[in-house]
Amino acid sequence: MTDTVRIGNMSGFYGDRFAAMREMLEGGELDYLTGDYLAELTMLILGRDRLKDPQLGYAKTFLRQLEDGLGLALEKGVKIVSNAGGLNPHGLAVAIRGLADKLGLDAQVAFISGDDLVADAEKLGLGNPLTANAYLGAFGIKCALDRGADIVVTGRVTDASLTVGPAASAFDWGYQDLDALAGAVVAGHIIECGAQATGGNYSFFREIPMGHLGFPIAEVSADGSSVITKHEGTGGAVTVGTVTAQLLYEVGGPRYLNPDVTTRLDTIELEQVADDRVAVRGVQGENPPTDVKVSLNFLAGLRNEVDVILTGLDIEEKAKLFQEQFTAALPATPADLTFDLSRTDRADGATEEQASATLRVVAKDTDPDKVGRPFSSAVVELALASYPGFTLTAPPGNGAPYGVFEPGYVDAAKVPHRVVQPDGVTVTIDPSPLRGPVPVDEDAVPATGSDFGPVQVKPLGTIAGARSGDKGGSANVGVWVRSDDEYAWLDQTLTTDLLRELLPEVAELTIHRYALPNLRAVNFVIEGVLGRGVADQVRFDPQAKGLGEWLRSRPVPIPTKFL
Repeated sequence: MTDTVRIGNMSGFYGDRFAAMREMLEGGELDYLTGDYLAELTMLILGRDRLKDPQLGYAKTFLRQLEDGLGLALEKGVKIVSNAGGLNPHGLAVAIRGLADKLGLDAQVAFISGDDLVADAEKLGLGNPLTANAYLGAFGIKCALDRGADIVVTGRVTDASLTVGPAASAFDWGYQDLDALAGAVVAGHIIECGAQATGGNYSFFREIPMGHLGFPIAEVSADGSSVITKHEGTGGAVTVGTVTAQLLYEVGGPRYLNPDVTTRLDTIELEQVADDRVAVRGVQGENPPTDVKVSLNFLAGLRNEVDVILTGLDIEEKAKLFQEQFTAALPATPADLTFDLSRTDRADGATEEQASATLRVVAKDTDPDKVGRPFSSAVVELALASYPGFTLTAPPGNGAPYGVFEPGYVDAAKVPHRVVQPDGVTVTIDPSPLRGPVPVDEDAVPATGSDFGPVQVKPLGTIAGARSGDKGGSANVGVWVRSDDEYAWLDQTLTTDLLRELLPEVAELTIHRYALPNLRAVNFVIEGVLGRGVADQVRFDPQAKGLGEWLRSRPVPIPTKFL
């Protein structure tokens, strides 16, 4: 048995760098190559694809990448594991076999199924969704690799399972190996979003070489510890900072739930052991939860929107006039009609764009007569009859369907986790026998009592990094610093009340605060800031990707000794 396996990533989302598969295969040694193509919004997009053609529902890009990279992967003995199967892993597996035949290659292809619960959704108490996909664990992937698969395609598995499965196969882990599984979950979470672990979306990007970023690699050991790195000579960097930032992405409290193990994020130890090499040790695991999460997408109706440009003087009055005229001109009022004025204008702007603000108008309804052509006509017909300088960023359309996301939960024993092996034999994967109740993480109480000396008012980001992202209708903002003294100050200073002051638009929402002293970090989860998910959201930043950077820009009193 090998001591270490090198597991690379080539995709963090559907639309990531097309050349990454070949770059990773040519760039150095790998044992496994993983690709994450699915997000909550992606499942909705694939669901709409499947409505048009039942043969679709998978990430077509992955198949095109294999046309270029499959032969090289087989030649180098690199196993490929991807969730590109989406809603139709069987269809993707058939297409890959056809591609291999066309290329004259002998590729053993397995696929994972059972996550798609849409046919039984009502019986399971999940309503009548467009898509319903349970987040499966890693042991189906392990089984497929154990039986010789060269390529494993899945539907909805947890993102980290793409890494846990290969590691579990390489080291023959079982459900009882909780610490090892937890360590691999952490490694998987670090590399699952591709270049976000090597400098992408990194607050301190000015401190590292950027350019054409390399994709990350986890060198996983038999005890679940790992070293995060990248191919030599590629852009970006792997540092404790870049790894910390990714660890804080789209997480909640210290307990990180997966179908095979509950990972304690508050036990992670990071160490920079060499240039572009960060060791990840000490991760502890607990029993997994009884239930698995289910990603539910519902078609909610039709949506239309338009951005109206307001320039120069009297911006507020111009917006008010347009809103009154437009509302009066609508033959019927949509169920949901919002007006959002963004004051991006500057007094005495040096360009017309700098002197302009934007009024976004969004309408949602189930009736096309309320959000389709009548909505568009009401906008266009005001072009010569409203405020001075009337213009739009683009002509309005006729509207389009939109969906909403909801999480559901189902006992793992009711989810048919299956592996279809290259020889056609189907194997059923039993859920972990260790499943059970998982304690709810309590909000962390800030430290008190320390005096950090004189202060200067500076942006929080002068010393703190942040990463934020969407969690269904909620968002998380993880904030970290780079010394123990700075963390003592951060933990005492960045309270929930201060967060409400710094981010006024979330002031009335429920906010949870969690401390991760091992990462010198504080993580906030803001409930409901994204409504009913990305596709439903009319917020300026619908996935909350910039929320952390907004927070970093806000001024706070920072101890002078840290500056």
